[in-house]
Amino acid sequence: MIRVENMSKNQSEAASDRRDFLKGLLGAGAFVLGVSLVPDRIFAAATAGEAGDPFPPSAKAPLQPGVYLAIGTDGTAYVVAHRSEMGNGVRTSLPRIVAEELDADWARVKVVQAIGAEKYGDQDTDGSHSVVSFFLPLREAGATARLMLVRAAAEEWGVPETECSTELHHVIHKASGKKLGYGELATAASKREVPKKEELKLKPRSEWRYIGKPAASYDLKDLCTGKAKYGQDTHMAGMLYASVVHPPVMGSTLKSLDDSATLAVAGVKQTATIDTFKPPVLYQALGGVAVLADNTWAAFQGKKKLKIEWETSSNGTFTSDPYKKELQETARKPGKVVREIGDVDAAFAKGGQIIEAEYYAPLLAHASMEPPAALAVYKDGKVEVWAPSQSPVGARDAIAAAVGAKKEDVTVNVTLLGGAFGRKSFPDFAVEAAVLSKKTGKPVKVVWSREDDIKFDSYHSVCAMYMKAALGSDGKPAAWLQRTVFPPIGSTFKAGETYSDGDELGLGFSDLPYAIPNQRSENGPAAAHVRIGWFRSVANIYHAFGLQCFADECARAAAKDPVEYALQLLGPDRIIPKSELPKDYSNYGGSYEQYPIDTARFKRVVETAAEKSRWGKVKPGNGAGIGIALHRSFLTYVATVVEMHIDDAGRVHVDRVDSALDAGTVVNPAMVTNQFEGAAVMGTSIAFYGAITATNGVIDQSNFDDYPMARMNTAPREVRVHIVPSEAPPGGVGEPGLPAFAPALCNAIFTVTGKRIRELPLSKAGLA
Repeated sequence: MIRVENMSKNQSEAASDRRDFLKGLLGAGAFVLGVSLVPDRIFAAATAGEAGDPFPPSAKAPLQPGVYLAIGTDGTAYVVAHRSEMGNGVRTSLPRIVAEELDADWARVKVVQAIGAEKYGDQDTDGSHSVVSFFLPLREAGATARLMLVRAAAEEWGVPETECSTELHHVIHKASGKKLGYGELATAASKREVPKKEELKLKPRSEWRYIGKPAASYDLKDLCTGKAKYGQDTHMAGMLYASVVHPPVMGSTLKSLDDSATLAVAGVKQTATIDTFKPPVLYQALGGVAVLADNTWAAFQGKKKLKIEWETSSNGTFTSDPYKKELQETARKPGKVVREIGDVDAAFAKGGQIIEAEYYAPLLAHASMEPPAALAVYKDGKVEVWAPSQSPVGARDAIAAAVGAKKEDVTVNVTLLGGAFGRKSFPDFAVEAAVLSKKTGKPVKVVWSREDDIKFDSYHSVCAMYMKAALGSDGKPAAWLQRTVFPPIGSTFKAGETYSDGDELGLGFSDLPYAIPNQRSENGPAAAHVRIGWFRSVANIYHAFGLQCFADECARAAAKDPVEYALQLLGPDRIIPKSELPKDYSNYGGSYEQYPIDTARFKRVVETAAEKSRWGKVKPGNGAGIGIALHRSFLTYVATVVEMHIDDAGRVHVDRVDSALDAGTVVNPAMVTNQFEGAAVMGTSIAFYGAITATNGVIDQSNFDDYPMARMNTAPREVRVHIVPSEAPPGGVGEPGLPAFAPALCNAIFTVTGKRIRELPLSKAGLA
């Protein structure tokens, strides 16, 4: 059972409604004013392969004060979703911000998905910053249109605009009782000058109708009735289906090819080669041989019969076990100092109780439910693509470079994403479709199999960590040393890069919030032999695992309760001075003045998690245990408590998860809850099973039989989400639920077994 216990009655009622629905189901960038809204292509027309009007009604709507909003004469408010929907709720949350300030009737809002274009601002749906970056610009977009409508109505009635107000899609003059709908005013409002920012009056928090209130997904009905369109649903008359054999070792090149048996397969039309990328890999296609057919099955069967020899790249030396030892040896040696407070060496020299530990987390694959797929049409130097992309502008640019087209001649239409977690920030599969369409002269839909997806992913990095602390007589650390070693994402964008930059090191490592007088953070080099990419919560996963498990080790060594110890480590309430952090600390892209590290907010989530869980009431014993971990990521503070038990067969079961979070101002509590529920399930998959390994450069895993996910019998039995009320600026919510889960679980396991889990996944220790 997944139970939600947020901090407000309304949020709990919404969660209850969702649970009832599920029971029934199972039983049966910047705001640019003055720029016209450039119309998006209708996905349905492309999928049906039909001719006709390629533009949505928003193109004909008279009132278009900016790129995010248009209002038609029938009153329909067209709100552009410029971010990608992958279960993160952005096609609901972002438009509701606009609707809030527009004072719109949500039932009369139509969401229009944006193509990839700079005019919408940053469209990279990653880093949990959609609301963070666009909360104010989207409010201003709605307020701009509202003011134009009010002014149009005031002119119509011959009254001062200060006497007019709005309410649910109408402008009202209370003194006379007059009322006009937004559709009636759209044309007149469109003739008015777009207001300046300083003229706008944003609604006070007390008047918010949508922000902070739970709402179901805008796409819920289509999702539940099978009408929702994903990348795999794309179709065009006369298209070819393509499946690509990629080099088994990254960077290898084609040596010889015999496709005679493939061409004899019924339905196969031809084969085509795709050049291996020139380092660095960037967003390029990996290379390989494509089989093109008139159906997916034929393409898959034809692929099996290809006879290929590869010229193996230097990555053929990569085998996981010796590579692991290499990383661990590096972590044991002094590294590049990225942050230092006090005199760590002198503090260690004074002695005390010395605690040392090493932690290790393996490579991870995304394994999103929808494997990569994209449809592309190349004609007369122009390309149009339909793809489940997290980065449509990045995809556009990569496609243009691959086919030799101008950027302005490439259109990337964004479908729904059947999961992504960072994988679909890489557009290699869309690039493949565009290259093959140019080579064949026909529309081409590239379909990756699950095996392709797992063997040729952009992997979450492997990491080795070394930790050391000297505890004083009070049990608190007088000295603290931490090292992290992992092949950085930067290696994908700069060949040979082995050190991490401030962005990755700032993901839960160089921003340690503890009030320890002497502390040092170091980074060691690590070479990459696979494509390293973004993954939900990125480096926070292994950093939280190492740091929070080690903090628990220190608490136990000091004979202190872990919750009490966590509060002591955080020290007095304070804002950590920016001067204490590395100069290149990026703070998740947020202004440090607006989003400082605040230990009081940290303490509040720890106290809330302890209070709302059964901390202090559940006494470890009889195979049952409880553990806690805290972590700040993507500007959001989280503390997670995990209850578990070990059965007679020695297997771990997660009985209950309580996560408390302070994400500042929350736009849609229902979506926040969804994200944290999902993070608990995903965290179980990672902690129990997640491990990608390689032998001689070839990935060993290929499907869910050897890269399993949590199922109903292994997923957490109960998940409770506690949203701490806050008026701070919005923080991210898509990723912060994940990092604290694994360390909280491992700390709980210790209370039962007395043994420390210092390497993931649990399956290696026979616990899953």
